[in-house]
Amino acid sequence: MKRGVAFVAAMLTVTAWVGAFASSARAADAPRGQIVANSNACMGCHAVDRKLVGPSFQQIAAKYKGDAQAPAKLTRKVKEGGSGVWGMIPMPAHQSMSDADIRTVVDWVLAGAPSK
Repeated sequence: MKRGVAFVAAMLTVTAWVGAFASSARAADAPRGQIVANSNACMGCHAVDRKLVGPSFQQIAAKYKGDAQAPAKLTRKVKEGGSGVWGMIPMPAHQSMSDADIRTVVDWVLAGAPSK
């Protein structure tokens, strides 16, 4: 009986370890910009390929394609918030996001928000 319990406990431990590994492997497969966007509530208003509250990341990439000032404009927009570019719904300021994280997300979005 004790062997059966020990075996089940060992299998549960292995299963938990495999699940944790698979979860971290999926995160490692995602582009850094997507990971930062997920961890900073960006996906609450934006999706990669469809409009939610705000435009999709792919729509943003298309709008700013070829605009050399786009990284600075979007970095400022994320940090300070604003409205009027995509309609009347305002984008809230994200002042607690680090400049490095904002730039990572902006670069990812401007690249077309690719996912692996």
